[in-house]
Amino acid sequence: MDRIITNEIKDEDIVDESIRPQSLNEYVGQNEVKENIRVFIEAAKMRNEPLDHVLLYGPPGLGKTTLAHIIANELGTNLRTSSGPAIEKSGDLAAVLSNLEPGDVLFIDEIHRMPKFIEEILYPAMEDFELDIVVGSEGSSRSIKIDLPPFTLVGATTRAGDISSPLRDRFGIVSKLNYYSEEELMGIIKRTSKVLDMEITDDAALELAKRSRKTPRIANRLFKRVRDFAAVIGDGIIDIDITNEALTRLKVDKYGLDQIDIEYLTTLINKFNGGPVGVETIASAIGEEVSTLEDVVEPYLMQEGFIKRTQRGRVATDKAYEHLGCGENQLF
Repeated sequence: MDRIITNEIKDEDIVDESIRPQSLNEYVGQNEVKENIRVFIEAAKMRNEPLDHVLLYGPPGLGKTTLAHIIANELGTNLRTSSGPAIEKSGDLAAVLSNLEPGDVLFIDEIHRMPKFIEEILYPAMEDFELDIVVGSEGSSRSIKIDLPPFTLVGATTRAGDISSPLRDRFGIVSKLNYYSEEELMGIIKRTSKVLDMEITDDAALELAKRSRKTPRIANRLFKRVRDFAAVIGDGIIDIDITNEALTRLKVDKYGLDQIDIEYLTTLINKFNGGPVGVETIASAIGEEVSTLEDVVEPYLMQEGFIKRTQRGRVATDKAYEHLGCGENQLF
């Protein structure tokens, strides 16, 4: 099922770069992280040194990639991008690193998904700006040492616990990105409306913020879908009426839950008496991948208090029963 509120990156997010902030001053939210990075960047520029390597972690859609772009912009250097799953061989890593210029920022998304042997090759590159790789086959292999220009590695992950301690320890700056408040999301939505030249009323922006799962990526995606409804069946202005109608037709409820979230909760309550039950069992019952439930569905449901994670499994809370219209321990 295609989810309008998923926080996974879609093609439209990649294509529409116009709404991405380009500086720390334009970046909304994450104030503590933002101000600390501002200090670190200024200090590095004063010393004429590369910025320490940066690890950004937190749920998807909160702006880790955007921060990487901003760090490169603030440093006045180039941004090179890759991802953990794309670096499968030592040659892949060597190709990325050997193309860097002095001061460049290398952004590796999903860095927790890099193979462990790639991590070990990355260690001297991060510490000493040297790359040691073995070429050739068994019996005729030899080690090659490549000097690298000073660079800054920005790693992003949604699973900080999956990063090995040796890799984590090589990041001089480690920052966690948190979910956004409704006020911050309103600011992002209003900024997007200006960039995309589509007027939105304050109450409509607030309603969108409430249903965006505290996530900027989802807020911007919902804005663009509601914009479509406003352009086709409205008068070209996003007001509260067109917003409510659009979100109803998109099946996004007042908490930002969609069909998969509701199916998760109803299955947990109806089929498994509200739990406790393992996530693998729930995934099989609703036909979803375990990783999708763990990375996308459950974090928000737990954040909002709809489920609890216990040693014995997932448990529905009173709030889940109330939201779905039944009393505690009362099945549909």
